[in-house]
Amino acid sequence: MTDPSDDRPPQSLLFVCSGNICRSPSAEGVMRKLLDDAGLAQVRTGSVGTGGWHVGDPPDKRARDAAARRGYDLSPLRAEQLADWHFQDFDRLFAMDLGHLRHMRARVSAPLRSRVRLYLAPLDPEVATGREVPDPYYGDLAGFEQALDIVEAGARAILAALQAGRL
Repeated sequence: MTDPSDDRPPQSLLFVCSGNICRSPSAEGVMRKLLDDAGLAQVRTGSVGTGGWHVGDPPDKRARDAAARRGYDLSPLRAEQLADWHFQDFDRLFAMDLGHLRHMRARVSAPLRSRVRLYLAPLDPEVATGREVPDPYYGDLAGFEQALDIVEAGARAILAALQAGRL
């Protein structure tokens, strides 16, 4: 049995990483700007982490700085932890890496499993199924810039898929 809401265009997108201070808030910030620029501000976005280590914290300063240099504002965001209600409340949930994808698929009920996807899969489902957004947390600023490059490419692909009705 599948969820009938999966047949309608998604109106809410959730981005999931480990602590919700680097990759997923970056994806949320980039996606919000792209949606606004495309006249799709009604599509709701959010971001969470699989762990609760940073709940209530703002995104990592390095992520905020890298995003700000490109015109994305992450300052209003605060870390949250993935909860069971997210699977019902969001139409599409995007895992930043394969570990997050496995974690999410193990938690979600079978009827809602089709909502959970790998973030980079819309780039090219044949090629991107094994691609992940690298975690820049333990690296330097260059790692945050590289992760943001990948996040931007993924967000553009998600927007294109959304606009084409393929998401």
